[in-house]
Amino acid sequence: MLVNSVFQVRFFVHRTARIVARRALRAESLLHDTAGERSVMETGEKTQAEPELTCRSSGDNQCQKASLLEAASDLLPNSAPSSEIKNGETVINEGKAEIIFPSANEVFYNPVQEFNRDLTCAVVTEFARQQLLAKGVRVLVPGEEERNKIVVNLTESETAGSAAEPGHVPVIKKTTSVGEKCEDGIRILEGLAASGLRSIRFAKEVPGIHSIVANDFSSKAVELMKRNIELNGVEHLVTASLADASMLLYESKRRRERFDVIDLDPYGSPSQFIDAAVQAVSEGDMAVMAGNSGETCYSKYGAMSLKSKFCHEMALRIILHSLDLRANCYQRYIVPVLSVSVDFYIRVFVQVFTGQAMVKASASKQALVYNCVGCGSFHIQRMGKMIRHGKNYKYTASSGPPVGAVCEHCCQRHQLGGPIWAEQIHDPGFTQRVLESVGHNPQRFKTSDRILGMLSMVTEELPDCPLYHTMDHLSSVIHCSTPSLLQMRSALLHAGYRVSLSHACKNAVKTDAPSSVIWDVMRSWAKIHPVKREKLSESSPAFRILGKDPVLQACFDIREDANPKSRKQGLKRFQENPEANWGPKARARAGGGILQPLEEKSKRLQNKRKQRYEDPEYGKNIPCKKFKEGNCTYGQACRYSHQQKNEETTPIENTISRKPPS
Repeated sequence: MLVNSVFQVRFFVHRTARIVARRALRAESLLHDTAGERSVMETGEKTQAEPELTCRSSGDNQCQKASLLEAASDLLPNSAPSSEIKNGETVINEGKAEIIFPSANEVFYNPVQEFNRDLTCAVVTEFARQQLLAKGVRVLVPGEEERNKIVVNLTESETAGSAAEPGHVPVIKKTTSVGEKCEDGIRILEGLAASGLRSIRFAKEVPGIHSIVANDFSSKAVELMKRNIELNGVEHLVTASLADASMLLYESKRRRERFDVIDLDPYGSPSQFIDAAVQAVSEGDMAVMAGNSGETCYSKYGAMSLKSKFCHEMALRIILHSLDLRANCYQRYIVPVLSVSVDFYIRVFVQVFTGQAMVKASASKQALVYNCVGCGSFHIQRMGKMIRHGKNYKYTASSGPPVGAVCEHCCQRHQLGGPIWAEQIHDPGFTQRVLESVGHNPQRFKTSDRILGMLSMVTEELPDCPLYHTMDHLSSVIHCSTPSLLQMRSALLHAGYRVSLSHACKNAVKTDAPSSVIWDVMRSWAKIHPVKREKLSESSPAFRILGKDPVLQACFDIREDANPKSRKQGLKRFQENPEANWGPKARARAGGGILQPLEEKSKRLQNKRKQRYEDPEYGKNIPCKKFKEGNCTYGQACRYSHQQKNEETTPIENTISRKPPS
């Protein structure tokens, strides 16, 4: 309910220790009802009955409030979990963690997602390094060469990490290693932990951690999580929690209870957690949102997606738009640190800041996308603009649209998509530091080679050019052979434009060249490799595009700078098929266990259409439409029925003549 920009909607949840303990013992389906019955929504007013908070003393004898999350998790059933391996269970090793998995697949594990978890550990490590460096704490990573020269170039505003002055080298007071509890360290919440693998890897591979809350909504998953925590000996860092992730986030939105890192990796859409996450993450710290984004929609993210070749990057920008939109409601805004589209999922790392002045600029960071349905040309239309007057800015609406009623190239209509995030989706400085950290210590992760390749491509991308063109699409529009990436990049560089590859698509190019230049390059290519125009329809995009002479005469001579460094070095940039059926696994059930594995369903439905057509009895109970029309030429060989149904007899009309009254 939108009341006014002055009012802020807050959720206050009042629970006693007895209610929390009883809720932990109940079935998962009852958790939703309990949270809904005991929630109070207020607008702009403080709560009158604050939950009772415990007080802990740190190493400096400073009293600080424990978060309600930790207080609730301590009241879980105190059944001493056994870390012994039971019959039928399997132990899986990933990174430095050992995880027990039941044979019944009550909590699923996808080995292909190891790259996802490795990348997250690398990013969180670098984030912890920068946060603690400002406090005079140096983190030590096993296998990493000690850096004698530490260069910090961070500002207080939109930069990943801490608020150190540019060029300032803090005085190192102490060091912290992996597995140690750091009193000045970061607090992490994994909202959907399942087996606890990611949290345990954080505890055993990421230094500078104060505490980790591993939460899940399934009691079976939490019991397994507690066993895995004991098996890995990280009880001093990781606490298992049984609760609804959204409710835990809402309960932690008070400033002292906020988390430094929030990791949400749901099966499907993360939209239901976005509002709570942008409130529960601490000032200037990091929220990690992830999700399978095969098809985003307006109801989830407040943006319209387009079925286009640039859909992978558009999915990243849609979720960034949704994050910023929700943060703006609470006078907060986001700064993307790293956003990647990998395999069948996307993952974004963002920082959340508070600042009314920067929130005003958020409209100028969003844009609509006009995409031609014929040739695929796209135009970006900003929703707002900033005009500088001395030290002040004036914020106004943008003027538009940037296109006419039909496409200027092929005379087809446009589709309107978005809004999307139109600013840069990576922090180049932070990404470079993660790249250097992994490069200096490649044995740390099993997928280090792919992390190096992926991040190298990210650093090479043009930061101010949203979306991209694909070579196969451009050539298919005008029905010509496809130029190589080097030829296309060279032609754009010769024309004086910037160009880069994209980590989201193997055969894509990002450029600041307008669509008119792109099609001039393709027209020049079609002159070298002629197209049979006599076979083209006069209304087709190819006929209309090739019917114009190119204004720009493209040169396809290969340039030295056309081949990026990551491509020259042969870095592993895109995933090879690691195994059969390596896509997303089956969804977990609410009460534990998972649905039927997708590979079993795929085998069961394999050749379903072919088998039904080979069945001679198939279709005999379906009337033949052509026979009914009188033009079926198959006769008795027709697979459909030629038997006419008995026509329903109409009711006898009351047509008995009555004699007129005498």
